[in-house]
Amino acid sequence: MITLDYVLRTYHLTKRYKDKVVVHDLNMNIKAGDIYGFLGQNGAGKTTTLRMLMGLIRPSSGEIELFGTGLNGNKNKALERIGAIIEYPGFYLNLSAVDNLGIHRRLMGMGNKECMDEVLTTVGLHDAKHQKVKNYSLGMKQRLGIARALLHRPELLILDEPTNGLDPGGIKEIRQLFLDLAKQRGITIIISSHLLNEIEQVANRVGIIHQGKLLEEIDHETLQKRTRHYLEIKVTDEQRAAYVLEQKLGVTDYFVTEPGILRLYEHLDQSTKINLTLTNNGIGVKEIALSGDNLEDYFLKITGGE
Repeated sequence: MITLDYVLRTYHLTKRYKDKVVVHDLNMNIKAGDIYGFLGQNGAGKTTTLRMLMGLIRPSSGEIELFGTGLNGNKNKALERIGAIIEYPGFYLNLSAVDNLGIHRRLMGMGNKECMDEVLTTVGLHDAKHQKVKNYSLGMKQRLGIARALLHRPELLILDEPTNGLDPGGIKEIRQLFLDLAKQRGITIIISSHLLNEIEQVANRVGIIHQGKLLEEIDHETLQKRTRHYLEIKVTDEQRAAYVLEQKLGVTDYFVTEPGILRLYEHLDQSTKINLTLTNNGIGVKEIALSGDNLEDYFLKITGGE
């Protein structure tokens, strides 16, 4: 069990390819036990960042700290504590799942064969362990990739777009697996994805990367506060409507988003009373609708709507 507050931190991490800066001045902070959603569009710099974290490519500048130790120090020892899938997991398709894991186990110098049954059970593939991988569905191959990453009982799991190409049922299974790994095994997980809705359902912290820059790290509780539900009220006179709501209903949590539109964050179940109060005070109400931001809306806001 990890006792350090931070499992992974980066300091001004930067990667350049000739004149192009792919990752710029990245400062990540990932705590023990986090399911950290690393969000960004395709080409935002997610995979390049993860490859640097795994020591697969060298940063142009900046530092990486794993388990309280700089990656430039005892690199191999730190990486032994990490399991990862960077891009698509490759297998010997004509071999079974257990044979594929056996090859990986021997390459890693692991003598314990029981660990293969353990991880296959964890990812839900125990009954299919003798099937050839070429007969696996895409979701089963993704789960086998996670099983291989878990084989040496890592403390940190790094997964690059692990639900790419999966159907909704497969995504749901993988999502539940992440939650179980974090809760039951205490594994810290970094999941890169462009599927914002999926990350919103599983991550307790989110980092948003855009054009190579980490725009924000935010915990789930703060995100919930920033993506609250609200009543959007379209009226003939927003300033007078605001005054009436304050005086008659004691409303304080609102703001005017644009001329003729108020966004109200309280009294969400009193749309009929609000409508009557406004109309009885001479204000025309065109529409009242319950709405709310989600992670996608928030992402679009801080990335400039792209």
